[in-house]
Amino acid sequence: MAVDDVEYEPVSVKAVLAEMKDTAELLIDLSYSAVLLGSDAVAGEVLELEERMDVLQMQARMSLLMAARNPEDAEALAPVLGVVGAAEKISDAAGDIAKVVLEDVGLPEAMRNALPEAVETLVRVDVTPDSPLVGRSLGEANLETSTGVRVIAVRRGGDWLTNPDHETVLRAGDVALLRGPEEGVSEVYESLSGDAYEPPEAPEPTVEDLERAVDSVVLMKNMSELAVDLAYGAVLFDSDGIAEEVLELEAEVDALEDRFEAWILRAAAGMDDPVQLRGLMHIAGATEVISDAALEISEGVLRGLGTHPVIAEAVRESDEVIVRLEVAPGSRLDGATLGEAMVKTETGMRVIAVRRGRQAGATRLGDWVVSPGSGTELHAGDVFVAKGTRAGAERLSTLAGVGA
Repeated sequence: MAVDDVEYEPVSVKAVLAEMKDTAELLIDLSYSAVLLGSDAVAGEVLELEERMDVLQMQARMSLLMAARNPEDAEALAPVLGVVGAAEKISDAAGDIAKVVLEDVGLPEAMRNALPEAVETLVRVDVTPDSPLVGRSLGEANLETSTGVRVIAVRRGGDWLTNPDHETVLRAGDVALLRGPEEGVSEVYESLSGDAYEPPEAPEPTVEDLERAVDSVVLMKNMSELAVDLAYGAVLFDSDGIAEEVLELEAEVDALEDRFEAWILRAAAGMDDPVQLRGLMHIAGATEVISDAALEISEGVLRGLGTHPVIAEAVRESDEVIVRLEVAPGSRLDGATLGEAMVKTETGMRVIAVRRGRQAGATRLGDWVVSPGSGTELHAGDVFVAKGTRAGAERLSTLAGVGA
């Protein structure tokens, strides 16, 4: 495979870091989606984006080397290099997951059975000329509020648009990637393609030890994705508390990988063809690498180096923004659960962590509750970190009573 030459050119490090963050997060979605769908097409998109990430990380490294003039600069820029390297590591791990599909490495159907319950549905859909959404912007279609579905990327011709916003207009011939609850995805899929969405059929459970191994991988996946989200939150807010949660999650993923290895060895002993487990082992290893990368992103904060302003600005300007809000007394969130306040359906934002105020008390991992669910209740004084679009962040600020 030919590799394009990369030469130094003046670029905005902030813009490159923002694109790397968006691309890394998209790669995680696409790689697991390729496994779920058994899709060579989606897996191929992963490898193309991985090549783009290789170019981005080289551009970022060259620009940072040019910027370091003395030891003080080197110390300040070290965390930035860490973030660059971590995003590249996520990209490589996603590529390894995609190759499980492309190279037909053995993979038990139990893995595809478990993934739909582990993540929001992610679907690749061709936009037909007669779709009622053709010619309309995503803001006009208002998909997130009405269906809970987000268009996370659009392929137009040979290029990916990885940060579609409310001004992005859908065109006939586009390939859109949808993420959200299955019911909403089904509605949007039919509107775009004219065909009914048919989810993959769930196979029957097989070997008990294999089911446990698969469950371990799925839990590793969920924790690794959460760790990446929290890591970017840690560098954005220069938060020791959030960074320590990333450290805890990375340790939990390591422990899960140890358990996975035990289950997979036991499962192999009871199978006629244990070679089909190779793909599952590849996915587990790549998933553990993603959690390691999350820790590298937040390492500068953990080691007292702080956050370089360019990293914080890049996170703010990336496709999915991360916000930190405090629940105001008497707001719609005060005394309500995330489900009752309809945070996700009304704003499209996903709350990834909550730090309890004095009156509430923490329930997990110190002062922070990570990966809160629809039943998590918020109170005045609670601080929470959420991820989503800029428009969604504004609506969430209103729900929290910020600026009221």
